[in-house]
Amino acid sequence: MTNTITQTELITTDPSSRRRGRGDAGGRGWRTRGSAMVFHVLAIAVLVVILYPAAWMVMSSFKPGNEIIGSVSLVPETFSLDNYATAFAGIGGVSFWTFVVNSLILAVASVVGVVLSCSVTAYAFARIRFRGSKVFFLCMIATMLLPFHVVIIPQYIVFNQLDMINTYWPLLLGKFLAADAFFVFLMIQFIRGLPRDLDEAARIDGAGHARTFTAVILPLMRPALVTSSIFAFIWSWNDFFGPLLYLKDPGMYTMPLALRLYVDQTSTSDYGAQMAMAILALVPVVLFFLAFQRYLVAGVATEGLKG
Repeated sequence: MTNTITQTELITTDPSSRRRGRGDAGGRGWRTRGSAMVFHVLAIAVLVVILYPAAWMVMSSFKPGNEIIGSVSLVPETFSLDNYATAFAGIGGVSFWTFVVNSLILAVASVVGVVLSCSVTAYAFARIRFRGSKVFFLCMIATMLLPFHVVIIPQYIVFNQLDMINTYWPLLLGKFLAADAFFVFLMIQFIRGLPRDLDEAARIDGAGHARTFTAVILPLMRPALVTSSIFAFIWSWNDFFGPLLYLKDPGMYTMPLALRLYVDQTSTSDYGAQMAMAILALVPVVLFFLAFQRYLVAGVATEGLKG
């Protein structure tokens, strides 16, 4: 019997070929590690560029006012807590805690209004068939394309005729009337991803739309509700133009307006206190996000389980 040796066997039994194979694998390994190292260096560089302004703001809150303007140095030459003492003392005869409470009232009320009104509206568009539903849906989507500045004057005229200027109603009424089309659209898309078998099972048990929404759909909407709540809270807390337009009494000012009070182009500006106030204004937003982050992550993790 003739013994035949294949080409593969020759390659695997040749020591020089094995050394070349190990050399190729080693080269690929070095190239992979080199690419990973370059990627991580670039990622860290981008992260430093993005976080540097925030770090500068934090460190500037501990600097005297004369060291803030015209300096990009991160480490303060003179470390001081006077800026925080000035911020806690308030400004214009209004205490710091008044600004905090006013902002919390608007932010929490905005979250409640968005969750209640937008969830109901989204259920109606996603699950109830009624005449003109597609037209109303298109009109709602069209409002997302309108710049906010287009409707400022008509809204101000309406609220002025209703004697609502210098109240919180102009800032909250739209939240309770599902005027935020973004949140409505977000919840509509989420509800459409839920199986209709749940609705049919509820109807077989004798549940109407109200019972189906509250007992079946609403508990499953927690990821969308948490996401909407986070955005509604942050947007309301950071809103500057709305309170500036409708609020006239300094005792009703929010944190963004309080930050503006420390900067005056006609007199002395306290940039140190403004930086300290900005840091204090970030604390509730960060705490709110951290409190609901686990629900948001859990919702994203179970998103693919619907079917």
